[in-house]
Amino acid sequence: MTRVGLMITCINDALFPDTGKAVVTVLRRLGVDVEFPAAQTCCGQPMVNTGYLDEAVPLVRNHLDAFAGCEAIIAPSGSCAGSVRHQHGLVAQRSGDPGLVRAVAAAPPVYELSEYLVDVLETVDVGAYFPHRVTYHPTCHSLRMLGVGDRPTRLLRAVRGLTLAELPGAAECCGFGGTFAMKNAETSIAMGNDKARHVRETGAEVLVAGDNSCLMHVGGLLSRQRSGVRVMHLAEVLAQTEPVISSAGRAADERSPGTDLPQGREVAR
Repeated sequence: MTRVGLMITCINDALFPDTGKAVVTVLRRLGVDVEFPAAQTCCGQPMVNTGYLDEAVPLVRNHLDAFAGCEAIIAPSGSCAGSVRHQHGLVAQRSGDPGLVRAVAAAPPVYELSEYLVDVLETVDVGAYFPHRVTYHPTCHSLRMLGVGDRPTRLLRAVRGLTLAELPGAAECCGFGGTFAMKNAETSIAMGNDKARHVRETGAEVLVAGDNSCLMHVGGLLSRQRSGVRVMHLAEVLAQTEPVISSAGRAADERSPGTDLPQGREVAR
């Protein structure tokens, strides 16, 4: 059995643990042994992006130690996967430590979830069932830094019952960008409102993306606009399966409002 390490990422660990659980559900369904190294911490991206490369060195070392022995590392985030893949080498070079440079070069490969499913496991049908109209936002780092391309939408199209609506201006940034949203709040909100407007135009029930930071940003704006659109991480959609109907279950017309989207969420206003 293939053994991989789950790189949960800071935002998922702190705010969206269900995303990590969904990744484990999907991978185990496909016969992958998933380990969660408890020693993992931040990948160092905030430090690198703000110019503090020296402060990122201990985080790179910790990452190497935490995931030693894994065949591969899976991250439910294009942003953090991109950081490990493209920034850790830069940090190691900057440190002046040849041993760290060699260790980074020899580290297990890191994959964004859709990359691992499509390229390594060579599957697009993960056995998911989700009878809803959704639209997909390709986040900047997954699109530009990793080049995941159409892998996420291929996975979504294989989900039974799912209708995928094309998102206008899909390649445009949502405006979050980590520290960008704090340093340029007005611009960030304006960009997010544009993205939210495009989402509403699709008539989708659910906005799907591979990064919860972007979903948190756009989802908050959609919630304030009382759009009724919920947000879900790609992994959470792929983890859904057809419910088992038992005699103990209530009739469909007796279900509480909102139970049709058990894993969806609206960001609190």
